[in-house]
Amino acid sequence: MKMAARLIPNIRWRIAALLFAATVINYIDRQTLSVLASEITAELGLNDIEYSQVVQAFLICYAGMYIVWGRIIDRWGTRAALATSMVWWSLANAAHALTRNALGLGICRALLGMGESGNFLAAEKAISEWFPPRERGFANGLVNAAASTGAILAPPLIVLIFTLWGWRIAFVVTGLVGFIWLAVWLRWYWIPSRHARVTEEERALLESGDTARSRPQIPWVSLFGFRQTWALFGARLLADPVWWFYLFWLPKYLSDERGFSIVAIGLTTWVPFLTADLGALAGGWLSGRLISRGMVPVRARKWVMLPAAAIMPLSLIVPGSDSAAVAVAAICMVTFAHMAWKTNLMTMTNDIYPTAVVGSAAGIVGLGSSLGGVIFTGITGFVVENYSYGMIFFVMGFMHPVALAVLHVLTPHGIEKEAAE
Repeated sequence: MKMAARLIPNIRWRIAALLFAATVINYIDRQTLSVLASEITAELGLNDIEYSQVVQAFLICYAGMYIVWGRIIDRWGTRAALATSMVWWSLANAAHALTRNALGLGICRALLGMGESGNFLAAEKAISEWFPPRERGFANGLVNAAASTGAILAPPLIVLIFTLWGWRIAFVVTGLVGFIWLAVWLRWYWIPSRHARVTEEERALLESGDTARSRPQIPWVSLFGFRQTWALFGARLLADPVWWFYLFWLPKYLSDERGFSIVAIGLTTWVPFLTADLGALAGGWLSGRLISRGMVPVRARKWVMLPAAAIMPLSLIVPGSDSAAVAVAAICMVTFAHMAWKTNLMTMTNDIYPTAVVGSAAGIVGLGSSLGGVIFTGITGFVVENYSYGMIFFVMGFMHPVALAVLHVLTPHGIEKEAAE
C-alpha cells in the first residue's frame, strides 16, 4: 500500500465523495441515450416498442448481474470490484458511438447494464465498512443524490455535446470520464483497517455502536431463506419502476406529449432530478436524526418512508393537467418523495445484514429493482404505443403504498433472531 502516513481526520467523507462521483458518472452514462432518445430513434428508425426493448436490454443485463456483482464485491473487496465495474461500463458506454442499427444499440445497452449494476452494490458495501449506523442513512442519501445529480447534469451536458459534435461523440466523451475517477479511487480507497491515513478517533467511531461487524457469519445461500430478504426484494420490485420510468421515459414523454424540443428537454428535465437530490438527502438526514434520538434503525427508516409513500399519488396530476408547468411540478414532488423513500429502503440493507454479506444481500435485493424495471418498461412501451401515458402515471401513484405494506409486515427486525433459530 503506497500511501503517505500523514493522518487525515474524517476521511470517511472523502470516501463518500468518491462514491458520489462514481454514481454521478454512472448516471450520466446511462442517461445519454435517454436525453438523445428522440434523435437516435429517428435516425435508427425505432418505434416506441423497439425503444422499450433497447431499454429492457439494459435492465435485463443490469438485473442479471446484480447477484454476480454482489458475490464479486464480497469476495474481491470494494476497491477492486468497483474499479472493475467502472472500467467495464465506461468502455461499453463509449462503444455506443459505433452502433448503426437497433441490434447494435441493444448490445451496447446490455453491456452497459452488466457493468453499471456493480456501482450501487459497492457503494452499499463501502458505507457499511466506513460509516457508523447513525450516519449510514445520510451517506446512502449522498449516493442517491449523486444519481439525481448525474441525471441533472446529463441533459445540458449531453445536449451541448450533441449540438457541437453529434450524438456519437456524446457517448465517447461521457465514457472517458470514468478513467479519470479510476486513478483517484485506486489511490484513496482501502478498508479502514488497512487505510494508512485513518486517525484513531475515526477508527474508534467506526467501531462504536455497530454490531454489524460482530454478528455471526451468514452463508450466502442462507440469505434466500430470510423473509427480510424477500421483503426488501419485493419493495424494490414494486416501487423502483417509478424511478426507471423517469430515467428512461421522461424526456420522451415531454417530447411526445408536451411538445418539448431537444433544447427545452435539456433546460427542463434536470429539475425533477434536483428535487430527487433534495429528497435523498432529506430522507437520509431525517432517519439519522430519529436514530440519534433512540429509535431503532429499521423503525426509523419506515417512519420516513410512510409520508414519502403518501405523496406518490400526486402522479395522477401529471396526465390530467393541461399545464406543462403543473405537470412538471407534480413530477418534482413525486421524485422528491421517491428518493426519500429509496434512500431509507437501501439503508435498511445495512441495518439488517452483517457487513460481510452486505454486497451479496444488496445484490439479491437490487435484482428486484431491475426485474421491476424490466417488467414495467415492457408494459410502458406497449401501453404508450397503443394507448397513452395516462394509465402509466395512474399505476405509478399507488406502487409505493403497496410496497410499504409488504415491507412493514415482513421486516420487524434484523436477521439475528432468525439466523439463531
